[in-house]
Amino acid sequence: MYLSGLDLNLVLSLRALLEERNVTRAGQRIGLSQPAMSAALARLRRHFDDELLSRVGGQYELTALGRALLDRTATACDLLERVFSSRADFIPGSEEHEFTLLASDYAVAVFGAEFARTVHAEAPGVRLRFQRIPPDVTEDAETLLSTADGLLMPHGIISGFPAVELFTDGWAFLVAETNDEVGDRLTMEDLARLPWVTYQRTYDAPAARQLSMIGVEPRVEVSVDSFQVLPFLVAGTRRIALVQQRLAEQLSGVAAVRVMEAPYEAVPLQEALWWHPVHTHDAAHIWLRETSARVGAELAESAPRRTAAAAGTGRASR
Repeated sequence: MYLSGLDLNLVLSLRALLEERNVTRAGQRIGLSQPAMSAALARLRRHFDDELLSRVGGQYELTALGRALLDRTATACDLLERVFSSRADFIPGSEEHEFTLLASDYAVAVFGAEFARTVHAEAPGVRLRFQRIPPDVTEDAETLLSTADGLLMPHGIISGFPAVELFTDGWAFLVAETNDEVGDRLTMEDLARLPWVTYQRTYDAPAARQLSMIGVEPRVEVSVDSFQVLPFLVAGTRRIALVQQRLAEQLSGVAAVRVMEAPYEAVPLQEALWWHPVHTHDAAHIWLRETSARVGAELAESAPRRTAAAAGTGRASR
């Protein structure tokens, strides 16, 4: 099937019909009369050899194929919009533009906040929208990337897409100040013995995956989809948690926890900005990538502090 043989206007009609499930409302949404939208539905039915919308009682319901096409059509429309809104030039000081970046709360806190300050100073008309990364990112990364301007994520989770390197980060452990079972240094036995609080998507922590390779299976007692709440779920308990060093610095003092050095050589985290190839030659996106790289380089120059255990005190300053 070649695109040259298709009327791409039907993509808009298909999305409106599948989302509205009503011919009249779908036509009103994209500016077509009811007869014109009915004709578009007839053409779509012939193309797919499927009813797409079937009448049940007094309303329309999607067929099995219609349900399958619902998300795909929305993604296709988003991608087409991004293709045809591409610009040959971009003047940051005078442009009105919005970028959508998919990111964890860690990436927003450590990189996104500094990036947003830079954008505020250099491109006051640019808006940033940070959205949480969905759990199925590894299953269909291409579709996900097609719906956003970029994905803030470390290496080792997705591959095969262009990326800009941002900064590296280390790992540390959080231990409650009241946890007398842990001395001045964590041991491998502590990691195997004590209960854990983990980030819900464990694949975001290569250092956690690394544990199974050295014979430690964390006993997870609590999991949460936020790195920044880990200290509160550790404080006052026997639990421990693995957290990025830069984030641990930012969270120092928010809860009664110690920040301790890992008792093994934890694999460093290399954060990157990933994007769909459709954005590669767009002037606005080039500016986004260049600015991200510059902010990332500035972060990279400031290495995270050593943990308390590495400094020999056993306790983080509060």
